[in-house]
Amino acid sequence: MPEFLYIYRGTQRPSDPQEGQQILQKWMSWLEGLAKQGKLKDRGQPLEPTGKVVNGRAKTVTDGPYAEAKDLVGGFSLVEARDLDEAVELSKGCPALERGGTVEVRPLMKI
Repeated sequence: MPEFLYIYRGTQRPSDPQEGQQILQKWMSWLEGLAKQGKLKDRGQPLEPTGKVVNGRAKTVTDGPYAEAKDLVGGFSLVEARDLDEAVELSKGCPALERGGTVEVRPLMKI
């Protein structure tokens, strides 16, 4: 079955620990639902907002990533679906969408 990467971008940070717990519970429920359907290959991980960027032939290293908040990758998951249309439909349950975020759905290339 084809595999698809969900890339989560630009979600708002929780305002307090209680809200953070509620959001985490929504994420866990959604991911568990995908797993029960046999669609979740790897739940992935959230990403820290810091890191380094290595760029170009000179391999210049800078602090980063520095992107607008809406473009910052916050995490990823790997799912299996019949096709891109089904993967997109499954992504519509993502809690990030409720908080102004986006889910980029990308098919993995078989090589």
